[in-house]
Amino acid sequence: MWRILLEPLLLFATPFVAYVLFHLALRRWPFVSDMWTRGTLSTLTITGLAVAIVGMVMLGASSRNTGVYVPAHIENGRLVPGRFE
Repeated sequence: MWRILLEPLLLFATPFVAYVLFHLALRRWPFVSDMWTRGTLSTLTITGLAVAIVGMVMLGASSRNTGVYVPAHIENGRLVPGRFE
């Protein structure tokens, strides 16, 4: 469950982290309100949404799990892990 929430959130946060690291590399303190104007926040938000959407599409497209999922079950007293058939 957490993976479903964390993957898009981390992809969305990537531009914000990059912005903070950029200002830290220039030896500026990035946590000043002058650095976070409306234009900057809008650009970072749109970029974050684009990164999250593209990232989730790429994760879905690169998934090689085709077929029907058989969940984990017990056969003859042994646990058989889930798999795709």
